[in-house]
Amino acid sequence: MKLIDTRDAVGHVLCHDITQILPGKSKGPVFKKGHVVTEEDIRVLLSVGKEHLYVWEKTEGMLHEDEAAEILRQICMGDSDTMTASEPAEGKIEIRAAMDGLLKIDRKKLQAVNSLGEMMIASIHGDYPVRKGDKLAGTRVIPLVIEEEKMKKAKEAAGEGPILSILPFRHVRYGLVTTGNEVALGRIEDSFGPVLKRKMAEYDTECMGQVILTDDREKITAEIRSFAEDGADLILCSGGMSVDPDDRTPGAIRDTGAEVVSYGAPVLPGAMFLLAYLDQGDRVVPVLGLPGCIMYAKRTIFDLVLPRVLAGERLGAEDLCRYGEGGLCLSCPVCHFPNCQFGK
Repeated sequence: MKLIDTRDAVGHVLCHDITQILPGKSKGPVFKKGHVVTEEDIRVLLSVGKEHLYVWEKTEGMLHEDEAAEILRQICMGDSDTMTASEPAEGKIEIRAAMDGLLKIDRKKLQAVNSLGEMMIASIHGDYPVRKGDKLAGTRVIPLVIEEEKMKKAKEAAGEGPILSILPFRHVRYGLVTTGNEVALGRIEDSFGPVLKRKMAEYDTECMGQVILTDDREKITAEIRSFAEDGADLILCSGGMSVDPDDRTPGAIRDTGAEVVSYGAPVLPGAMFLLAYLDQGDRVVPVLGLPGCIMYAKRTIFDLVLPRVLAGERLGAEDLCRYGEGGLCLSCPVCHFPNCQFGK
């Protein structure tokens, strides 16, 4: 930076905040670091006692913080129309969702860029649903100016494709298979159906119907196959998911010929969760075996997996295993589950 006469500062970039004090009223920056001085600013600068200013001296191979922030924005979202970005301000840019969908983050790329130092990209959690207008990420460089070569390294570290992307939710037709003698024989009222239909209504989904069955393994298998053959995009099986000998749902799902990815997940509530895929030739239908906690717990493994299924992702056992870190819900106001403050 260099020191110049304030009267010669038009077009130059301030290297520090300029504070204005109004006795008995306020104290704060009248111009902030990075501001480009205009002709109209000169009078104000002189009125706050600034006869001289430290300004940024344009140097070959160096970038202003706003120029560098734009590079980080490009690394994050590329030319995607699924996101919007604010104008650079003090080296910062905010990125927001331009549509509803599932936020995906390339975590390796994100870490690679943040590991370079003097720059940062901070995002919300990936693999969760976002709504149009939600803030997704913020970028900035730490110093006022940064080496152009360092920003080239950031682009190299990010590689091809953006760090952030949004997958749109599909229109999904689903079938609901509820099992349990106590429900089918009228001993208790079905609690699964209303809860699941309410959760599914948060997305673009259509219920094809609900069947309530006794713990008859063959009948459960037949109804799952029936929904699949009738064009269901997703089948939800509620009840009968524990290791109790009277609970037949896991075995019935296997009997359909579906590939069981995992029976069990490292999430509480929701450990007795089953994920399977039933090949129908022209399409593969996810089949979810849902544990009893769905009836009473506000957020469970189902809320973590459902948005990814609705966005068309095919999950493997490793995807479920990753939920182990942070997979314990403490029912606190700040946690990783959807709709919590930190998760959003």
